Amino acid sequence: MKNNIQRLRKAKKLSQEDLANLCQVTRQTINAIENNKYDPTLKLAFDMASVLDTTVDELFLYENEKNSKEK
Repeated sequence: MKNNIQRLRKAKKLSQEDLANLCQVTRQTINAIENNKYDPTLKLAFDMASVLDTTVDELFLYENEKNSKEK
């Protein structure tokens, strides 16, 4: 699952540490999510969306495996 977190975070001029503090997680957690190494909990996804003034749908881009193989 791809995401737009880094782009939206930078648009808000927030560091990973800033976003982490606002969402009450570690910077390492934000880094892992941005790099698609960790899927956040539903609560964290909604917290990040709230801080970044967007929706969970805008944060995360779901690609169906079948559709991505056809492209």
